[in-house]
Amino acid sequence: MCLIITLVFFALTVQAFMAKDFMTGSLYLAITLGFAFLLWRNIQITRCERNGNCSGCTLPSWLTKWFKQS
Repeated sequence: MCLIITLVFFALTVQAFMAKDFMTGSLYLAITLGFAFLLWRNIQITRCERNGNCSGCTLPSWLTKWFKQS
C-alpha cells in the first residue's frame, strides 16, 4: 500500500512542478518522502525479523522511538 501511495504522489509531484505549482508540488513531495520513509522502514524491520539478528539493520534508536508499534 505504501508503494502505491508513494508512486501516486510522486506522479502528482511531477505534474504539479511541471505546471509550475510549487506550493502544491512541495506538499506532494513531502507526502511522497514520508511514505517512502515508511516503506523503507517496513522493509528494514521485515528483513531484520526474517534474519533473526537486528544488529545494524534497523533505524537509529532516536528515530524508532517516534514510530513504535502499539
